[in-house]
Amino acid sequence: MESRPKLILELSPTDKFIEAAGWAALLLLWGLSILYYTNLPEIIPTHFDSSGQVNAYGSKMSLMFLPVLGTLLVIGLTILNMYPHIFNYPVKVTKETALRQYINATRMLRFFKLMVVLVISLMITIINHAATNNSGKISFLLMPITLGMIILPLVYFTIKAFRIK
Repeated sequence: MESRPKLILELSPTDKFIEAAGWAALLLLWGLSILYYTNLPEIIPTHFDSSGQVNAYGSKMSLMFLPVLGTLLVIGLTILNMYPHIFNYPVKVTKETALRQYINATRMLRFFKLMVVLVISLMITIINHAATNNSGKISFLLMPITLGMIILPLVYFTIKAFRIK
């Protein structure tokens, strides 16, 4: 692996906002999970097929796996974001481009972290809706929307990395 400069990045107001929004979304995730848990039946939908039909059920306790997963992802990505010099980049990082590449990459991870937590919050809300309304189906639009929330920002920041000179 090439030797890259190890820089300490100052967070811009945008970065601080995205970081704070990610942690706030994590609190929302836990709040929704606890709120919904108290009102759920003992057996809830735990999986939906590609057409939106429920195809697996489980204990309502399984719902609590999602905020735990979200918390582990947020903590892990926060720690990883402290070491941008070890990331994989789509272009060669030089001393001249390192600062801009690192800022772009760490912002991408912050945004990714926020989107993942929002997607998990959406999943919990959908599970709650399906369980409390005895709905055996969710909208077919959910999959493209959630994939778009994750993939489109990654594409944007990757294209931006190629444009950094």
